[in-house]
Amino acid sequence: MEHVTVLAGGVGGAKLAHGFALCQPEIHLTVIVNTGDDFDHFGLRICPDLDTVCYTLAGLANPHTGWGRKEETFEVLRLVGELGGPTWFRLGDKDLATHLERTRRLREGQRLSQVVESFCSRWGITARVLPMSDDPVRTMVHTLEYGWLGFQDYFVRCACQPAVKEFAFEGIEKALPAPGVLEALERSDLIVIAPSNPWVSIQPILSLKGVASLIQTKKVVAVSPIIQGQTIKGPAAKMYREMGIEPSALAVARQYQPYLWGFVIDELDRGLETTLKSSGIMILITQTIMHHEEDRLLLAKNILAFSKARKLEQQRREF
Repeated sequence: MEHVTVLAGGVGGAKLAHGFALCQPEIHLTVIVNTGDDFDHFGLRICPDLDTVCYTLAGLANPHTGWGRKEETFEVLRLVGELGGPTWFRLGDKDLATHLERTRRLREGQRLSQVVESFCSRWGITARVLPMSDDPVRTMVHTLEYGWLGFQDYFVRCACQPAVKEFAFEGIEKALPAPGVLEALERSDLIVIAPSNPWVSIQPILSLKGVASLIQTKKVVAVSPIIQGQTIKGPAAKMYREMGIEPSALAVARQYQPYLWGFVIDELDRGLETTLKSSGIMILITQTIMHHEEDRLLLAKNILAFSKARKLEQQRREF
């Protein structure tokens, strides 16, 4: 059985992780999720990327937004607003149960990875989901207008409006990969970097001790989150532009160049194929926009087939 590990964060990462989950039991799937977005709100530990991935894998995600839970209500948040409390971060009533129970367990001394494992079992998730670290890492965004902002302040409170100058990951020097992370990467036959934001969803994972050096020795396929200079969701293209880089699948490939064994671009970016191949990168051109569950499964299957074909080609060359 092939061991596949997906590095993910956000809605795009969750969708592709779900596509690979639908390929089970033909593969053994591990999903390593960014925790740089985590923060405390109302005294509760909020883990947006972990929850988006887990809700999606469990079939609980809001199909319209891609984040939060389906058929959600916001009565608690409405009443908080009536009392003059902050309502900028939309905590749904169902979602609140996850944050309450996670915070209770963490305060009792459980590690985040233990909490995630328990929640996945309760939700019937068969893939192994791992937070990137049990240690706190905080993504900080250096903005032109307001200086340094915590990611959720930039992303939600400011709606991604401030201009970005750079990023930092507070605590990354001391943080260790969560139990199982390095082991999953080591035994992987294929590592897939999902179409997540390269700057704030994937880079925190790659910045952990031992991760980058390990995956450079493995077969890594990345999926571009940028199509025709734009993102389906999120501020990645805006971030590239504000840091003086023209947003494109080519820019993403250059950012991931040290790790790439293969690269996936959308059919709409077919015109970049020659330029990408001239850099020595093997390219898969396919539909990467995942509107429906069938799209997620098809993309995952195409990546698996691409990986298999590449391996066979390499074996023929060796002989």
